[in-house]
Amino acid sequence: MEAATARISRRQERRRYGSGERRLAALMLSPAMVVIALVAAYPIGYAIWLSLNEYSVRVPGLSRFAGFKNYSEALGSSEFWDAVVTTFLFTGISVSLEFLVGLGMALAMHEAFRGRALLRTVVLVPWAVLTVVSAITWRTIFEPNLGLATQVLSTLGLPGADVVWLGESGYAMAVMVLADVWKTAPFMALLLLAGLQVIPDDVYDAAKVDGAGTWQRFRGITLPLLVPAILVALIFRTLDALRIFDLPFVLTRGSNGTTTLSLLAHQELTTNRLIGLGSALSVLTFVIVMTVSFIYIRTVGGNIRDLAKDD
Repeated sequence: MEAATARISRRQERRRYGSGERRLAALMLSPAMVVIALVAAYPIGYAIWLSLNEYSVRVPGLSRFAGFKNYSEALGSSEFWDAVVTTFLFTGISVSLEFLVGLGMALAMHEAFRGRALLRTVVLVPWAVLTVVSAITWRTIFEPNLGLATQVLSTLGLPGADVVWLGESGYAMAVMVLADVWKTAPFMALLLLAGLQVIPDDVYDAAKVDGAGTWQRFRGITLPLLVPAILVALIFRTLDALRIFDLPFVLTRGSNGTTTLSLLAHQELTTNRLIGLGSALSVLTFVIVMTVSFIYIRTVGGNIRDLAKDD
């Protein structure tokens, strides 16, 4: 009886202690939450409010409440759905290639060899370059007749030397994907390398003793233990790719099938001066990005684990 009473007393004490810790955590987090509310919540709320109104660019201060008219106009526009297809196509191709290239880079940088520090430094150089600078560089490389890519293809006798890469639908998307992979694959590699470095070497040594080959060790040890890093890397890169703006803006200005959601919203806001419609497009882009991130967190981690266990 006394033992049971003591256990109940200890349980109640732990409950009170845990409640006090939660209150302390909430108190310490409250300043940061206030800052987040001011920095993030207010602009989002203001964008939503703008999307529910129509504004006149001819009469300053003249506006009227439009309800969901801007949203219905956006959802009923073929330009919006074309931008959705372009955005998801670009995201799917670029993130997939960045994951494969980044994983290869991470595995190479994780190996112990002379010059590994130099390799890690060189690999991260493209990521340090501003996206605008990178886009201008790739636009110069694919300039018709004078670009480096055209000259190389022409010298080697390969197809594509006579193609205006940024002036045709398909080719312009290929250049945009190539430029994005070149710049952001190192970032993917950096995140995956951090995940590789926390895997203990004893696990690999034990697998070698058991006779596991290189591919078996990768499938049975590296990939399952790398799942958290893979999930974080995929989420970061997918969210960035879905919001891509500066790369298509500098490369093509959205022509030839490269108009993304962010670029379309920018065009409506600045070029067409449709504040309500542009804000509605921005809010729809935000909703799409948040939906994709939620789906990633709920499904991708489990799917990667299942794939890694299928040996």
